[in-house]
Amino acid sequence: MGKSLIDEPAHPVKTQYKSVESVFGMIEKNPQPDVGKTVSLQGEAGRFTVGSTMRHVVVMTATGSVGLMAIFAVDFLSLFYISLLKNEQITAGVGYATTVLFFAISVNVGLMIAASALVARALGARDRARARRVASSAAVWLAGIATVVSCIMLALLPTILDLLGAEGLSRKTASEFLWITLPANFMMALGMAFSGILRSVGDAKRAMLVTLLGGVATAMLDPLLIFGFGLGANGAALATVMSRVVFCAVGWYGVVHIHDLMTRPSLEDARKDGKALMGIAAPAVMTNVASPIAAGFMLSIVRQFGHEAVAANTIIDRLIPLAFGVIFALSASVGPILAQNLGAKRHDRVRQALRDALIFACLYSLFAWLVLAFGRNAISGLFGASEKTAAYVSFFCLVGTAAWVFLAGLFVANAAFNNLGFPLYSTLFNWGRATLGTMPFAYFGARFWGYEGAVGLVIIGWALFGISSIIVAFKAIARLERQSTSPS
Repeated sequence: MGKSLIDEPAHPVKTQYKSVESVFGMIEKNPQPDVGKTVSLQGEAGRFTVGSTMRHVVVMTATGSVGLMAIFAVDFLSLFYISLLKNEQITAGVGYATTVLFFAISVNVGLMIAASALVARALGARDRARARRVASSAAVWLAGIATVVSCIMLALLPTILDLLGAEGLSRKTASEFLWITLPANFMMALGMAFSGILRSVGDAKRAMLVTLLGGVATAMLDPLLIFGFGLGANGAALATVMSRVVFCAVGWYGVVHIHDLMTRPSLEDARKDGKALMGIAAPAVMTNVASPIAAGFMLSIVRQFGHEAVAANTIIDRLIPLAFGVIFALSASVGPILAQNLGAKRHDRVRQALRDALIFACLYSLFAWLVLAFGRNAISGLFGASEKTAAYVSFFCLVGTAAWVFLAGLFVANAAFNNLGFPLYSTLFNWGRATLGTMPFAYFGARFWGYEGAVGLVIIGWALFGISSIIVAFKAIARLERQSTSPS
């Protein structure tokens, strides 16, 4: 339910390294095979245009998953710390805040998709100079738009919380959490852009470090601020802000100092590149914001079953990214693979990469569903929640996660649409799934069968849109191939 039922997130240990610089210094001494060599010289082929497409999918997803899973694991641990405060209204308040933050992060994701796609296409076409210019322009656009979005959301925050139905202590907790975290949204946007650019180059390890080290920062700061300084949920919010600083700094180091993939930012270049960026970003943002809007609708459905259901929803919000973080990483990783091969006009490899990604997504989703189903009782009891809250979480693990078998296919199809020049398809399918595929099923399910009905019936809507999006994605590749071979 909430973000977990809708996605996407949107919504990233103890380390032996003393500084970010020492980590990158270690990597520079032991560079990855193929990465620096294949992309550092203008005129050479993109890394993903040769070799096994399945290997590229698996390697990029595996390395991307490490960083994301670190962040999701830390988020899960953070919520566990908050649950130790033994107040489900505070837990529910963090859930309301998470739903609002999900909107801001979804905008960032759409912008990141555009930056990653254009840089990857330029590298695939062996135009490194354009790749550097686009990367710099994208950073200007992302920072500016993220700042504007944060200001608008803070101005409208009372109205937003009214629409979500937040009241009392839950409302106060959510409001304070958001006033702390939203001003740092521009750093999250830049960090996401840098991570996407690193994936476009094929540097999976450094893209992983961006999110991994951000997660490490949160893991160390959460217990200190929540309990050590007695800040409660506000401590978790401050830890989030500090982790975003790390997130941005590590990504900047990799893009600028390791790959030299940015020039000095120029407003004139940003203006020139703005049309191409917004051509992908606008529909990609529209695609992504469908999910938090639908998440808000789902939260309003859940709220009628009390604080216990909202608290369960908050737990699920943190559980689903942890369980299905591999799918999030896959949807981000497959885009540059498709884009580079499109730039090289290798349509056979584009088709094969999409097929490999879907196989991987389906198999992993089935595995994750089984793990959650068999471990549902242990998971539901982990947070010391009330009997009713635990029952809701348990039911979702058993039944609701089945929807991800179909949602995974939609994630992969959306990545294909955004990177192959059909971003409007991604927008249509995601809004279709978030509205026609979610709202009527959840509404009538809740009306006649309660919480369980709302969770169970949305699986039908998601299946319809997931399967149809995959079919259309393959048809889009066939269309591109016909266009490239037809006489001009």
